[in-house]
Amino acid sequence: MTTIVVVRKGKHVALAADSLTTFGSTRLAPAYDRNPHKVISFGDSFIGVAGSAAHQLVLENLLTKHPDLGLHGKDAIYESFRRLHPLLKDEAFLNTKEEEDDPYESSQMTVMIANPTGIFAVYSMREVFEFERFWAIGSGRDFALGAMYVAYPRAKSPEQVAKIGVEAGAEYDTGTSLPMAMHTVTLAG
Repeated sequence: MTTIVVVRKGKHVALAADSLTTFGSTRLAPAYDRNPHKVISFGDSFIGVAGSAAHQLVLENLLTKHPDLGLHGKDAIYESFRRLHPLLKDEAFLNTKEEEDDPYESSQMTVMIANPTGIFAVYSMREVFEFERFWAIGSGRDFALGAMYVAYPRAKSPEQVAKIGVEAGAEYDTGTSLPMAMHTVTLAG
C-alpha cells in the first residue's frame, strides 16, 4: 500500500513517494518508523518500490551485491530484472506464484525508476514501460494519476506534478500517508 509517482517535464524528472507502511490493517506511521522511505538510490537512479514491505530490503541487498546492474533504458532495465529474478528466488526465497495461468514466474514487486535516461516502471513479470509524461504505482495510483493528469499541463516543474500526485493519494487512499520524499534528476542530452 503506497503511492509512488514519477514525472518527466522538459529536461527534468521527479520521483516522489509517500512514507506509510502497512501490515494488513495495522499502519506503521512515519513517526514510528526509523526508515519510512520507499526510494532506493542506485548509482544515478532512484527506484521506488511498491508491494510487500520486504521488497525494499531485499532489493537494496541485491543491488549492493550486484553494482554492475544497469538501469539506463528499457532493455538494460529488463536485463537487470531478468538477472535479479533467480537471485530473488535463490537468495531471498521469493514465492513466485501469483495466478495459476500466469505465463511467467512473478517477481512480486512493482517499481518506478527515474534516471538521466528517463522514467520507467517494472511490473511483476519484468514488463518494463517507459513513460513520456508521468505514471503512478501502488494503492493510491488511481488518485495520483487523475490529479497529475489535471496538474501536468499547468505545472511549471515535474516536482509540482509529483507533489500533487502523492498528496492526492494521501488524501483518498487508506494505504498512503505524508510526508513524502522527493528525488529529482536532470535528463541526459
